[in-house]
Amino acid sequence: MPLVLFIFIPIFALMVKTPLDTFLKNLNQSQLVQAISLSLVTSLTTAFITLLLGTPVSIFLTYRSNRLFPIVDTLVDLPTVLPPSVAGIALLMAFGRKGIFGSFLSSLGITIPFTMLAVVIAQTFVASPFYIKAAAIGFSSVDEELKQAAALDGANRWEILRYVIFPIVWSSLLSGAVMTWARALGEFGATIIFAGNFPGRTQTMPLAIYIGFEVNLDVALTLSVILICLSFLTLIVIKGFLHRRLEYSLKKSSDPAF
Repeated sequence: MPLVLFIFIPIFALMVKTPLDTFLKNLNQSQLVQAISLSLVTSLTTAFITLLLGTPVSIFLTYRSNRLFPIVDTLVDLPTVLPPSVAGIALLMAFGRKGIFGSFLSSLGITIPFTMLAVVIAQTFVASPFYIKAAAIGFSSVDEELKQAAALDGANRWEILRYVIFPIVWSSLLSGAVMTWARALGEFGATIIFAGNFPGRTQTMPLAIYIGFEVNLDVALTLSVILICLSFLTLIVIKGFLHRRLEYSLKKSSDPAF
């Protein structure tokens, strides 16, 4: 309990120090509105890209007998343990003007660092493992006998994926996507190094909090409250899905006719 109280007190203090009238007043500031809009656009884009590109990776991670499994699994986990500043520098060395792909991208007229695209790339690098690992767990939970039975009934791979696998794993995919979105929404370290902190262009909510702490504390407090509320709601949604899935599994295992 003391540790729970320790976690609760700073959050409670932040709420107390941000009166409702101050919160509502700051919502009209252009810098704050720009930061919120940019964060929502980039984090949702990150979640969509991760959903599209991360699903094949998560399916691959269900084949543990594959020789490449340990390498791919480790690479997927690596961004979650890397310091965010290291991730930002790594992205800069890869896609920056002096990076290993810098000259190639410049020849195509493409500039990535310090743009909105850089924000999305930084968020995807840091946040995508949350979706991939959750989706991989979901795909691994599908009984092989179900897929074999569907194949015997004449279903092709797409039909098996659509009508057998996805109805079982959709909650894992959704919870993983929501976690990725929430992590992207709070990304700071890699973003500030790779994308910079330019209002209206690359300044997301965490970056605006960083500047607001030095310039306007009320703005920083308002954005902090917004992020805490979004994070809390995200956890509630995910825990709700997991709880429903657990109840479904228990009911299925206890009722032979289910």
